[in-house]
Amino acid sequence: MSLFKTVPLNVVQSIRAFRVADLQAEAAQLGQHFLYAHCAHATTKQQVLAAIAEAFQFPKHFGKNFDALSDCLTSLAHKAGPQPGFLVVLEQLPNTPKFDKEARETLLDVFRDAADFWADKKIAFRVFYSFQ
Repeated sequence: MSLFKTVPLNVVQSIRAFRVADLQAEAAQLGQHFLYAHCAHATTKQQVLAAIAEAFQFPKHFGKNFDALSDCLTSLAHKAGPQPGFLVVLEQLPNTPKFDKEARETLLDVFRDAADFWADKKIAFRVFYSFQ
């Protein structure tokens, strides 16, 4: 039985009771890309975006801004050919003065927009996140 029997194909949600290892195993079973970024050491927007870029192996020219993140999550991946689906984990997003609630919501909005982009193409894009 699928770990995702009650999880929509295109969603951005708290990791809650899911364990990272189980999510990774489920992605492998489904043949989907597993993208994991641990952001506990980041304190600013640029550091969070750099951690994501490094973990997801974005191009060296990645601009470390939300527009560049959106482009990498959608256009670049779409241009790379048919995609089997994505399972993304953003663990320990910071809660600091330089990465406050507004910055976290903007980041999650970028991932929500990416989920909508992939939903239009009938490709699974599930994002699970946690905060420090």
